[in-house]
Amino acid sequence: MAIFDTAKPINGLKPGQKIYFASDFHLGSPNREESLKRELRIVQWLEQIKSDASAIFFVGDVFDFWFEYKEVVPKGFIRFQGKLAELSDSGIPLFLFAGNHDLWFSNYLTNELGIKIFGGPIQIDINEKRFLIGHGDGLGKGDYFYKALKKVFTASFAKWIFRLLHPDIGVKVALFWSNSSKERSKKKDETFKGDNEVLFKYCRELEQREHHDFYVFGHRHMPLEMELSESSTYFNLGEWMHSNTYLEFDGEKATLLHFNS
Repeated sequence: MAIFDTAKPINGLKPGQKIYFASDFHLGSPNREESLKRELRIVQWLEQIKSDASAIFFVGDVFDFWFEYKEVVPKGFIRFQGKLAELSDSGIPLFLFAGNHDLWFSNYLTNELGIKIFGGPIQIDINEKRFLIGHGDGLGKGDYFYKALKKVFTASFAKWIFRLLHPDIGVKVALFWSNSSKERSKKKDETFKGDNEVLFKYCRELEQREHHDFYVFGHRHMPLEMELSESSTYFNLGEWMHSNTYLEFDGEKATLLHFNS
């Protein structure tokens, strides 16, 4: 049986209350102008849902790069962070997952905005429905080079080495690597593989051992809803460069939706 971190259950949703999930904003990419347009669109979405949101999950790659030096964080994203502060101050729980592009979170967003941050998938019961939620990178069979690389990048020694770089240099190096990585995987990301989708296969195998009502992942850059069994569904959240998709859970039913700004 797989072992995952767990989060405190969210139960007793009142009529009209919703739980929201979104991922892969990639704020900062490919340039400031395009990122700002996307950021404003995301802020519009958050403004729209704040009246009925009981909790919001940001399921990885929110930033195209994120690294916390001792006294420095990446510039930008002020409108987004300001909206997160407003939501958190209003009492809406916010959950953030590290993705493969923003895997170097520390405690800045937790201390400043009260956001709960997770480095891997979690199990959480919401209104007595069991969810498995995570970004999705490095799960399933194959992709052994990336899995090894991730272990290196997330090691304490690697983070210590990176901190020795001046932030102006470190951020430029990281963004160059990020953009190169997206270009290398672009064709693969645009191809739907049906039942051979890696995350779908991973969830299907896991479901045979341990039941979850909903599996919610990002990373794939493709909005997907695929049935694992009569009582279990795999969702991929898509991305916000083009599709602007998100998942809404009303306490019983989960629905993939498209945001029109």
